[in-house]
Amino acid sequence: MVRGPKKHLKRVNAPKHWMLDKLGGVFAPRPSCGPHKLRECLPLSIFLRNRLKYALTYDEAKRILNQRLIKVDGKVRTDKTYPAGFMDVITIEKTNENFRIIYDVKGRFAIHRITAEEAKYKLCKVKKVMVGLKGVPSIVTSDGRTIRYPDPLIKVNDTVKITIENGKIDDFIKFDSGNVCMITGGHNIGRVGLITHRERHPGSFDIVHIKDSLGHSFATRLNNVFVIGKSNKPWISLFKNKGVRLTIAEERDRRIQARQ
Repeated sequence: MVRGPKKHLKRVNAPKHWMLDKLGGVFAPRPSCGPHKLRECLPLSIFLRNRLKYALTYDEAKRILNQRLIKVDGKVRTDKTYPAGFMDVITIEKTNENFRIIYDVKGRFAIHRITAEEAKYKLCKVKKVMVGLKGVPSIVTSDGRTIRYPDPLIKVNDTVKITIENGKIDDFIKFDSGNVCMITGGHNIGRVGLITHRERHPGSFDIVHIKDSLGHSFATRLNNVFVIGKSNKPWISLFKNKGVRLTIAEERDRRIQARQ
């Protein structure tokens, strides 16, 4: 009889975007329960060992965490398998480094260094708007926060800017055509573009059409769209390629040009 939740994760079954080698062991760190889903997060031990290379082994990563050096969204985290996810801010005060976890155009969580000023806030997508006990209005965000007494204009799929220090809503962006967004799931994960229009399909999935800065158009489900700025100005810094995905031929031509 199987009793209770699963405690192990085989390396072969680990999410592809963790980029773990197949022969480097049998198991992978199974993320703890937390604000992000198992297949949409990056455990802190993998972040320290495989991304930052601050630890050579899993054991070293554990020791770094136990020294209380790593903060996620302003809180010290010592759990070696804590699930850090999209838009989380990781701070290492000892080295004066700040990172925001966002997708690159290949759909992988990549290291994105940010300034101390930008590390003071994060963006969260509104998943649910509800009225709780005693008529208290509240919203639930994509990273599992419940925020009471929000602005009444905030609706589902909008994005709120949260100050990390106190967890209060600083500003918000409506889900509207013409705003810049990042795709957080599906085939176009990691791409950035402007929302052109939204197709409503009652009883099915709403489809959003997006155009990137090179003029390429693509469509994805509404659930995968995360608004990151008003008009074409994102509120967070992006990677050098600004979330534009090139075809394989275009990538090859760029590489050849760089060599010459």
